[in-house]
Amino acid sequence: MRKKLLFIIFCLSALTGFAQTANTHSQTDDLKGKRIGVIGDSYVKNHKEPVENTWHYAFAQKHGMEYFNYGRNGNSIAYSSPRWGEAMYIRYKEMTDSLDYVIVIGGHNDAFKLESIGGIDNFKAKLEILCKGLVEKYSTAKIFFFTRWNCKNFKESDSEKVVDAMVEVCGNYSIPIFDCARKGGIYADNDTFRRIYFQGEKDTAHLNAKGHVRFLKVAENFILQY
Repeated sequence: MRKKLLFIIFCLSALTGFAQTANTHSQTDDLKGKRIGVIGDSYVKNHKEPVENTWHYAFAQKHGMEYFNYGRNGNSIAYSSPRWGEAMYIRYKEMTDSLDYVIVIGGHNDAFKLESIGGIDNFKAKLEILCKGLVEKYSTAKIFFFTRWNCKNFKESDSEKVVDAMVEVCGNYSIPIFDCARKGGIYADNDTFRRIYFQGEKDTAHLNAKGHVRFLKVAENFILQY
């Protein structure tokens, strides 16, 4: 009887392991060959380091996806300028039409310029244009937003206002958004952390290769929920 019970337990364990493995392969197979486009600022372009060091590039490579990078240094969601070009709420139209996954990462530069671009209400209005436009352009794609990191004196700052506005507006359009400032495990307000994981000790935006590796699993878990 004992041997029979052990045999049953062994079989159940084997089946469970097979199911988990099959599920993992299924997720990978579902993404293989899909086209993913990432739009954003210098965080997406990866500032002074190669795009190949970013978590989103690594995610695409890991899952066999075709990758398109639309990062532009100094770019904003809501603010166009002669130096940094058209804002994301306008230039998203330049992205290739046939994408299966769309990722928007922004808010850092908007927080720096919030008052000069008309305050939080104007930011929300431009973000709504972006959300509505993406849903229309990519109605069959999966769209995701990622906010900026936290910062020193984050509470009640323009950075917090921008993050909260992104969460609110994306929610109105049923677009999944990841609050990197509060849930990312990236302590951009900490000097020691930045020395290890950012492209410079005073850099508060751009992860280095080690930082992108750290964030990859967080971003991947969020995306794969959908």
